[in-house]
Amino acid sequence: MAGPAFRAAAVRVRVPATSANIGPGFDAFGLSLGLYDDVVVRVAESGLHVDIAGEGADNLPRDESHLLVRALRTAFDVLGGQPRGLEVVCANRIPHGRGLGSSSAAICAGIVAARAVTTGGAERLDDTALLELATEIEGHPDNVAACLLGGFTLAWTDSGAARAIRMDPADSVVPVVFVPARPVLTETARGLLPKSVPHVDAAANAGRAALLLEALTRRPELLLPATEDRLHQDYRAPAMPESVELVNRLRADGVPAVISGAGPTVLALTEDGSAEKVAHAAGAEWTANRLALDLRGAGVLPLKGPGAGS
Repeated sequence: MAGPAFRAAAVRVRVPATSANIGPGFDAFGLSLGLYDDVVVRVAESGLHVDIAGEGADNLPRDESHLLVRALRTAFDVLGGQPRGLEVVCANRIPHGRGLGSSSAAICAGIVAARAVTTGGAERLDDTALLELATEIEGHPDNVAACLLGGFTLAWTDSGAARAIRMDPADSVVPVVFVPARPVLTETARGLLPKSVPHVDAAANAGRAALLLEALTRRPELLLPATEDRLHQDYRAPAMPESVELVNRLRADGVPAVISGAGPTVLALTEDGSAEKVAHAAGAEWTANRLALDLRGAGVLPLKGPGAGS
């Protein structure tokens, strides 16, 4: 393969937040949410310049160790070669370490931007390869599938290769996220999971996961039973007791609520008429946001002005 040529103009990529698991769909289901990071990438003559605004502006690295830059570099290698230099501008709105897919967003932004700034990039790295590359970097496909495809996704691996199906969630579903001030590392939350679970719990989750496909796409009135989980949320409670308590309290009130991803954010799947009331149910220690469902996933947008935030 001949070395790639690069576009002179900058590209702007928008990537959504995501919520994985959604109760019983551990490491398989993902939901794309209307909260976005924007990234502008331009090929430069030399060097690397990274500018960050918003989430992580005070503590994220501005060198080759930045996750988005690492994703860019990995994608450029697949596309045939590295550019001489890079300028990267990030406008981050997705909270970090809260179970809303911030790392997947960075990875997807990097590989989509690398493809977009490379001449013929879509032919060199098609959508299937894009998902496989994002999964290789992230380690599992649930969040990256929802980030790339939008909507409600079911992801799995087949002989080591990532695959995903995209579905449209029901129009009446309104996500509300409750974000606490304190993050929880994914590694910490995953480390609390047992190596095996009782067969009865695995069987219960399989049934609820199947029901969730129907509930989230066609029959939202079934979301409360469909979001029951026995595989991960209770095991992770020691790392996020307040989150699990909020989930239990909301569910006792009839609200389909789950831990978002590895936590500690809580996701409630409400209806338009009840979303505002539910958003006020948690208390001052939580930041509650009513969000739209994102149906588009990661994409390249027109560049507006010198920054990424418009």
